[in-house]
Amino acid sequence: MQSLNLPIISELISNQQWSQLKTHLKYAKPAMLLDQLFNAGSDADHILMYFRWSRKEFKVTYDLEFSSKLLHSLLNAKKYSKIRSFLNNFVKNEKHSVSEIFHTLSFFGDQSSANAIVIDMLLLAYVKNLELRSAYEAFKRARDYGFKLSLNSCNPLLSALVLENEIGNAEYVYKEMIKRRINPNLITFNIVINGLCKVGKLNKAGDVIEDMKSWGFAPDVITYNTLIHGYCKRGKAGKMYKAEAILKEMLATKIFPNEITYNILIDGFCKEDNILGMKLMFEQMQKQGLKPNLVTYNSMINGLCSSGNLDETIPLRDEMVSLGVKPNIVTYNSLINGLCKKKMIEEARMFFDEITKQNLIPNVITFNTMVDAYCKNGMMTKAFVLCRSMSDEGIFANVSTYNCLIAGLCKEGNMEAARKLLNGMEDKGLKADLVTYNILIDALCREGHSRKAEILLIEMLKLDITPSHVTYNILMDGYCMEGNLRAALNVRTQMEKQGKQANVVTYNVMIKGFCKRGKLEDANGLLNEMLEKGLIPNRFTYDIVRVEMMEKGFIPDIEGHLYNVSGSP
Repeated sequence: MQSLNLPIISELISNQQWSQLKTHLKYAKPAMLLDQLFNAGSDADHILMYFRWSRKEFKVTYDLEFSSKLLHSLLNAKKYSKIRSFLNNFVKNEKHSVSEIFHTLSFFGDQSSANAIVIDMLLLAYVKNLELRSAYEAFKRARDYGFKLSLNSCNPLLSALVLENEIGNAEYVYKEMIKRRINPNLITFNIVINGLCKVGKLNKAGDVIEDMKSWGFAPDVITYNTLIHGYCKRGKAGKMYKAEAILKEMLATKIFPNEITYNILIDGFCKEDNILGMKLMFEQMQKQGLKPNLVTYNSMINGLCSSGNLDETIPLRDEMVSLGVKPNIVTYNSLINGLCKKKMIEEARMFFDEITKQNLIPNVITFNTMVDAYCKNGMMTKAFVLCRSMSDEGIFANVSTYNCLIAGLCKEGNMEAARKLLNGMEDKGLKADLVTYNILIDALCREGHSRKAEILLIEMLKLDITPSHVTYNILMDGYCMEGNLRAALNVRTQMEKQGKQANVVTYNVMIKGFCKRGKLEDANGLLNEMLEKGLIPNRFTYDIVRVEMMEKGFIPDIEGHLYNVSGSP
């Protein structure tokens, strides 16, 4: 191996005199000089500078061995920020397996504790570069090699896993941290609790709170807000009772709720259509000296609009404005949607026109809400005019916009125009979705063209659009209305082959279809089949049994099933 004059080389590197350095390397390979710099124990900064320059200058790719040696050189010199920077670029640009990296670092490193620091930083680099699979594997391998990690890498890993909804892996990391004596902090617990609440594992979240207390940490407002939010979005009976109980626990333990706490609760009550509960939280929030903000008012306005309490929404909008809280497009979208649901189209249009006067920009949701209202109320000309004005605002119609228009045309019985619009949508690069096909299939079935509707079903499957229960039930209903029970049963068979079992609506359609054809015994058989499958009859089932069977003198035999088919459910 040719020996180079290292003192001169080092000085050239230090002064970044790269052109002169290049002449020294005329008869030497870049890797040879790098090796000599390592062996001579040269300055870590100089080695790093040469490493980066030579790779760029000579387009050379160094073995993993050189990267490992460089990391240990930087570590010995306590150049931690440069290690982080190096690893960030390494993860971005190099494609080595995690096992290969661990093996090489262990082989060329003298101390386990030193390697642990590098691995800790490597794991963080993986997380920052969204290489979550590699980060998770590095976490697991660290245990096998005996490398102790720190919260600097473990907390970001937990956070990333929760963000990507990999809650099972997050649980594993949390439990492993405890086993490996990586002492958690308040942030650790809050991340894990957030992940568990995200997927509805509220009992497990409660267990983690107990873990937190045993480690000497008191739950803070973030902990409680996370848990309250978990219960509010749970979608089960009694969820708001539990959420309120947590609020009371907060107050009892002198953890003062903030605006976020009350906003979560107000939104939870709104989504349950519990206007009284919403108002009580709003009052309590103000009693605590907290000022309602835009999120608060938007939740309340949306809740009032959704529940049909429009007489209270305008005064609430006026109140927020008087308090200096400026409505945004979300506020206006809620108001317009509420008015449209009540068929107050002109009033909705007034708010729509007010948006630009308030220096706000309507979005595609704003336009779609108005277009949908016009279509549902037979104002197709206004709907198309509004659609054309979207482009003037720099807003492009989406599939939902076209679905509204297609549904409006179908409602008018103008199938030809609906089909042309569908073709026009596809010309603009928009693809028909499940909703589009359900609208068209429903329209054809209502006009007595169920066979044509079934052709659309076949078309859906060819386009990899998975039909829903609604799709199949619409088509079955179409055939039943035409008296073609065999075709309806064939559709049911197709549905079940696609992995969708008959639901209550399916049975209602079929039972009614058989009754209309006078096949009451067959209808009775379907009723029993439904009950045997554990499906619970709804109001429509009882109406069908009463009107189509009992009022015609046929008493259904329900074979001992505990249902009073003559009454209400």
